[in-house]
Amino acid sequence: MKSQLLLLMVLTFGITVKAQTLSEVLNNTETPIFYYGIDFTKARLMGDPNANPRDIVERQFAGINALIINEYKKYDVAKAFRRTELANDLSYTDKRNEKADPDQLLSTNSDDFNRLSEKDIQTLISGFNGGAKTGAGLVFVVEGMSKTKKALSLWVTLFDIKTRKVLMTKRMEGALGSGFSFRNYWATGFKKIIDQIEKSEYKKWKSN
Repeated sequence: MKSQLLLLMVLTFGITVKAQTLSEVLNNTETPIFYYGIDFTKARLMGDPNANPRDIVERQFAGINALIINEYKKYDVAKAFRRTELANDLSYTDKRNEKADPDQLLSTNSDDFNRLSEKDIQTLISGFNGGAKTGAGLVFVVEGMSKTKKALSLWVTLFDIKTRKVLMTKRMEGALGSGFSFRNYWATGFKKIIDQIEKSEYKKWKSN
């Protein structure tokens, strides 16, 4: 009985360790990744003094988050991460984004476009509620949204859902294109970043 219990503990420990290995997530395309969407709680919007921060927090953040899922062929996160599909649930990031402080969103400091560190991302993930799911989670943590630079900056973050340990976080920037609405304008930056991951970055992360 004791030997069986010991074997079960060993097997359980082995599975846990495996789930926390970045190499397994990047090199084995059969390893599932759960997509949580976009976290805007650290975002700063620059160069847009006429923007309505309350409307952005209450409505626009959720709109961008949903767009990535609803138009998945255009914003193909699964393909970028070499998966046929990614299970997803935006409710966790939507709830977080709704609690963002509108008074902290607008910024006149250009340095806010590049102000976060890997430590900041780990702190954010440590307080992230990923539900009862296990395995690897994926979230895009927005840092800066600059109309002056015409670019978006964010941290692409893979983490162990159960332990909330960051497995990998990489800062990326996406140039903005055209868009007649707030949602579509900023969504172009996300597309550029997703395309970069698909074309070159994933291969670099895998080799490293």
